[in-house]
Amino acid sequence: MESVSSQSNIEAWEYNPSDEDQRLPHKYPSNRPVALRHIHELGVLTWKLDVNNWENNSVLNKIKEDRGYNYSEVATVAREVMEDFESKVQDYFQEHMHSQEEIRLILDGAGFWDIRDYDDSWIRFRVERGDLVVLPPGMCHRFTLDVNDYIKALLLYTELPSRTQHERDEDSAARKLYVEKVLNPLAIHNKITAS
Repeated sequence: MESVSSQSNIEAWEYNPSDEDQRLPHKYPSNRPVALRHIHELGVLTWKLDVNNWENNSVLNKIKEDRGYNYSEVATVAREVMEDFESKVQDYFQEHMHSQEEIRLILDGAGFWDIRDYDDSWIRFRVERGDLVVLPPGMCHRFTLDVNDYIKALLLYTELPSRTQHERDEDSAARKLYVEKVLNPLAIHNKITAS
């Protein structure tokens, strides 16, 4: 697995599936933290970057070069700039996956990503200004804003920009590869260490 930045300070926890607003943290009354190391074991890569002058950030430029990110766009999700804001926010929060990596550098604002663990439970982690996150192809996930209803992000791509999301599909090539290379070995490892 590729190295990740030790500077990353993303907080993760077991998702509490309560009926409260999806934009709230959804922590259990006695929080159940998840180590960032485990998020990385699931294939998520994270960095913390200075985004004050992100266009000239040498670390970002090196990551882009190393990972082959040739295309980018800046997207803002906010009530003031989107006609179909509520609909879009609900679409992002539907469980889905991609056949390619999902790469986001948070330039401003904040939100929550929920990712499926090896046992299919949800893990939630918060992203905010300066967080660069890469989700692997085939990983089931969803995203929501926090209560401020605002996020601005740099979206990176290896190919022409595409934000195609797919419903969870166990037969897709990306999903099969992710399950085979990441989830199954992690489940076996955790079963052995629990014994």
